[in-house]
Amino acid sequence: MASVKKVTVLGAGLMGHGIAQVAAQFAGYEVSLLDVKLECLDRGTTMVRESLTKFVTKGALTQEGAENILARIHTTTDLKTAVEGSQLVIEAATEDPELKLDLYRRVSGYLDPGTVLASNTSSISITLLGSATKSPENVIGMHFFNPPQLMPLIEIIRGAKTSDKTVALVRDVAASMKKETVLCKKDSPGFIVNRILVPALNEAALLVDEGVADPEDIDKAITLGLNWPMGPLRLLDYVGLDTALNISEVFMEEFQDSKYRPSPLVKRMVRAGTLGRKSGKGFYEWGTASATKPRA
Repeated sequence: MASVKKVTVLGAGLMGHGIAQVAAQFAGYEVSLLDVKLECLDRGTTMVRESLTKFVTKGALTQEGAENILARIHTTTDLKTAVEGSQLVIEAATEDPELKLDLYRRVSGYLDPGTVLASNTSSISITLLGSATKSPENVIGMHFFNPPQLMPLIEIIRGAKTSDKTVALVRDVAASMKKETVLCKKDSPGFIVNRILVPALNEAALLVDEGVADPEDIDKAITLGLNWPMGPLRLLDYVGLDTALNISEVFMEEFQDSKYRPSPLVKRMVRAGTLGRKSGKGFYEWGTASATKPRA
C-alpha cells in the first residue's frame, strides 16, 4: 500500500495493542498507538512484547525482527500528535456509543483530508459514528477478531455514506496485514459474525439459567456435536460477559425483537463483576492451568 505509510490506533487495550502489532509486524507500517493514560500504554506495549516473544520462541520471528517491530510502534497520550501524518486511523476504544461519538467529534478536527477513520466496533452503527465527523465518506468499519495477531479475518462494514475509495483502501490494508476480508454491504447491528454468534452464546447461557444442562456438558455438546473449536460458554468467558451483554442490548434496541433478549443470568453475572477470563471467573474459573466451573 504505497498510499498508506503510517497507521494510528486509538486505544491500547485488549484489541488495540494487537491491531498495532499486526500493522507493524505484518504490514511494516509506522504505528502511532494512543491511550488516555501512560499506564495503559505501558500495559499495551508489554502485551505486544510478550506476543512477539512467543513468535520468536516458535521460530516465526528473529529477536532482531521483534525489536524492529517494537521500534515501529510509537506511543502517545496526545490525540493530535497520534493522528498527525496518518493515512489510516483505526479506533479501538471501549464499546460505548457516547464515548466513541465524542472521540470521533474530537479526532475529526485533526485528520488530514482523505484520511480514513476505521472503527473496530463489534456492533455500533458505522453510519452513526460517521455522522459525528466532517467526512462520513471516509468512515468505515474494520472489525478485527481476538487475538488480532492470530485471527485471519477482518469484517469490513460500509456506513450509509462510506465511499468506494475508502472500502478499496481498507481492503488493500487488510491484505497487507495478511488478513482475509468479508464485506458487510449494509450497516446492520452485529454485522455478520456477531449477528450469528452472540445470540448463540446467549442461548447457551439461557440453557444454564433454565437448569437444562451444566456448562461443561453444553460446551462438550457443541464442540463434539457441531465441531466448534471451543464451547459457547468458554467462548463467552473469553469474549467477556459484559461485551456480549452490550451487544445483545444493542440488538434489542435496534431490532426491537425479543429473540435478542439478553440472558438474565448474564445480566446477574455482569452486575456481580463476574465477567469471564478478564475478571478471573465467569462460567469457569481462570488463572490456573485449566479452567473449571465455579460453584454456582
